[in-house]
Amino acid sequence: MAPFGERAIICSMQKPAVSCVIPVYRAAPVLAELRRRLVAVLSKEVESFEIIFVEDCGGDNSWEVIEALAAADPRIRGFRMSRNYGQHNAILCGIRQAHGSIIVTMDDDLQHPPEELPKLLAKLAQGFDVVYGPPTEEKHTVLRNLASMVTKYVLQEAMGAETARQTCALRAFRTELRDSFSDYRSSYVNIDVLLSWSTTKFAAIPVRHDPRTQGVSGYTTKSLIRHAFNMLTGFSAMPLQLASLLGFSFALFGFGLMAYVVGRNLLQGSAVPGFSFLASIISIFSGVQLFSLGIIGEYLARMHFRAMDRPVYSVRQRTNIEESA
Repeated sequence: MAPFGERAIICSMQKPAVSCVIPVYRAAPVLAELRRRLVAVLSKEVESFEIIFVEDCGGDNSWEVIEALAAADPRIRGFRMSRNYGQHNAILCGIRQAHGSIIVTMDDDLQHPPEELPKLLAKLAQGFDVVYGPPTEEKHTVLRNLASMVTKYVLQEAMGAETARQTCALRAFRTELRDSFSDYRSSYVNIDVLLSWSTTKFAAIPVRHDPRTQGVSGYTTKSLIRHAFNMLTGFSAMPLQLASLLGFSFALFGFGLMAYVVGRNLLQGSAVPGFSFLASIISIFSGVQLFSLGIIGEYLARMHFRAMDRPVYSVRQRTNIEESA
């Protein structure tokens, strides 16, 4: 068997088969242009390819556009969700339907230029399992960048990888990684965390990101914060550890306060005066207890939803099934 370095060189010389998975949400005006640019790039760079559009019930005519594109090109496959499940759930649907040896995920708004994909594929051929394409510079508002930074910090804790700080929706990874989450059933989905279950070989290469030309981003500051919270409670025990730390800290504070009250009574013969002092102490300890119970309740709620066995997604319509069989 050839050494690792030689295998990487051999792999880089062979053109892979690529499945490009694109979640679609209110992107009807740009899908034809996205398809044209993808075909132009992938036809030169890979041996074979397929483009998988997953329409997440955005309410526009995106599905009709996907059907027309698929009817004209058998390399294009479409899946329409039965309702809006979210970006990561839609990507998971496309990943499970992919046939290529390499899967590429990207947004539908042309902010991820298809012309940058060869950089990710070249980096992947160097022996990595997952390669991200973060922007060379962030072009969002201050609040959006701050929320994104918090989300990526939480993601780093959940993944246990430094590269988590550079994650983005533009990613390329080896298809065999999906075997580690083939039976995943929870409705809380994060593709980056799922990929970390089977590899630690992550890499990132900054690429050009273009400004959005149509519509607005579905990720607001509020939704990013909610996404970070879902990741934190869905893929990490950090909140429970925080609750334990707070409980231990305030227990020490309580013992110190008790020592102060008893010591003052013994040395000075007087109690600590004031109802407000007592009320403040009770409020602090009650607040910590309720906070801890709230965190535990979040985990119990997730166990409850998992026990319900809710589907991760549900597909209503498909295109080009005969060609993909």
